[in-house]
Amino acid sequence: MRNFKPFSHAIIALFIISLSAWCHGQVELDIAPMEKAEKDALFSTIQGFVGHWWNGSDLYPDPCGWTPIQGVSCDLFDGFWYITALNIGPTQENSLSCAKNVEFKPHLFELKHLKSLSLFKCFRSQRRHQVTIPNANWENLAGSLKSLEFRSNTGLIGKIPSSFGVLKKLQSLVLLENGLTGEIPAEIGNLNKLKRLVLAENYLSGHIPDIFSTLSDLLILDLSRNSLSGSLPLTLGCLTSLLKLDVSKNHLEGNLLKEFGYLKNLSLLDLGDNRFSGGLALSIQEMYSLEEMVLSNNAIGGDIRTLNWENLHNLVSLDLSNMGLNGEIPESMLELKRLRFLGLSDNNLTGNLSPKLSTLPSLNALYVSGNNLAGELKFSMDFYGKMGTRFGAWNNPNLCCPLGALATNHVPFGVKPCQQQIKLVESNTNDGDVNNTFHSIASLCYAPKTFPLIIILFLNSYIGL
Repeated sequence: MRNFKPFSHAIIALFIISLSAWCHGQVELDIAPMEKAEKDALFSTIQGFVGHWWNGSDLYPDPCGWTPIQGVSCDLFDGFWYITALNIGPTQENSLSCAKNVEFKPHLFELKHLKSLSLFKCFRSQRRHQVTIPNANWENLAGSLKSLEFRSNTGLIGKIPSSFGVLKKLQSLVLLENGLTGEIPAEIGNLNKLKRLVLAENYLSGHIPDIFSTLSDLLILDLSRNSLSGSLPLTLGCLTSLLKLDVSKNHLEGNLLKEFGYLKNLSLLDLGDNRFSGGLALSIQEMYSLEEMVLSNNAIGGDIRTLNWENLHNLVSLDLSNMGLNGEIPESMLELKRLRFLGLSDNNLTGNLSPKLSTLPSLNALYVSGNNLAGELKFSMDFYGKMGTRFGAWNNPNLCCPLGALATNHVPFGVKPCQQQIKLVESNTNDGDVNNTFHSIASLCYAPKTFPLIIILFLNSYIGL
């Protein structure tokens, strides 16, 4: 017992020393100073965005102390606080919101440890006080900046600065929903650490530059909703790590790339609303990781049976609407067990609509309207009930629904009744009533919902039930 007491005393003493050291370190963190030049640069930068009314008077003891600025992050370098992140805009209730007359102050480029810069809904006027992104001084941030994001700034106009190409540490470049114009600068190809490149929803024009051979780390590429033209660059096939590729809603043209086959990790491919042509490329069936594919509203054409659809077993959403496709709906699509959405509308598809499509366990939306499908719909009433308005088969002149479907509330909208069954009705009517009977029953098939009582009355009157 006597031997234990000195040991316990030693443990207590060691604990007290450790606690004292921790507290001393914590005090140092709390009172760590910020260089005046850093503080002045921060204040001037913030005032450029939010207005000169802001002077930081409520901050203690400095912007990185006990009362920090919402959207501003700091870190210690050589015993001093430096700004590492600056996020301006209404992202949270107490965030700094931008003024009407916003400007980029040159002091922004004096924040030498800045890693992240984000401006959200700062430049909002499309007519008054429009602002361009400065082209100079970005090299001052080349050693630190990793994320640069300008989102929802409709008053931010002009070209994307070519000087962004000096930001060699940049991992995320997001210029989303702004008013930017001109071409995509080829200098972006210098950003070989880039993982995310989003330039969507601007007014960018010209060709997509062939710069992707050096961007092998890229995970997300979104150039959608611009006015880009020309063909897709072949070096897109170098993006073997890519997870998302979206170039929809542009004016792109040409054939689908055979280089798509190299994108084994891609989960989303959206080429919709462009001018692509030349048929379905066999390389598509090599993109085994695809979960969502949108090729709709392109004049691609060709036979839908070109591809071995069973290879794309991870597909959840497939939209091939309005592409000029022909042929019968392939049986291989029945192997897409994860498929939830299948859009085949407004093509030139022929043949019967297989009732086996209802066996796809996850399917909850099927659109085949505007084709040349023929024959009788043979889906179960449970299938129609499950799909509701998410099943579309109208505008197929030779497709018909059985009269049995009319006695439910799940009538497929816009599909006419089958002729053979109508003749049974006609044979039990007077000649003068034949046309009226046909039009009455046909109108029921075209209604999105019908009342079973009306159907029963028709059947009782005309076929003696």
